[in-house]
Amino acid sequence: MQKGGMLNSAIAKVLADLGHTDTIVIGDCGLPVPQGVQKIDLALKPGTPSFMEVVAEVAKNMVIEKVEIASEMEERNPAVFAAMKELFPTEQWIMDVDHEAFKEATKKAKCVIRTGEITPYANVILHSNVFF
Repeated sequence: MQKGGMLNSAIAKVLADLGHTDTIVIGDCGLPVPQGVQKIDLALKPGTPSFMEVVAEVAKNMVIEKVEIASEMEERNPAVFAAMKELFPTEQWIMDVDHEAFKEATKKAKCVIRTGEITPYANVILHSNVFF
């Protein structure tokens, strides 16, 4: 039994297994999961858990080098975009050309964590870094 940290065993295992440049996806409940990519489904009901709640908790337990989003988030979901900028002020940002390019990039992820989020473009790819 851990003293604290990430309590979800599937997410904890994925985080422990990440190497430099590996990626994970955290998405809203409508984001398609590519065939062959592990899905960790946290969605309970619309809005629960929220995208930002899950992103913030994963960020506490992951060394993150890059934050990748679809360009549509900035205009179509400005509240989530602002929250992401606040949570990740120093990480390198990648703005995919559009949501289709973002979805293509999810095919390389180690997992997709599905939240209960129901706002548009609330999806992120987190790129792993090393702590040394």
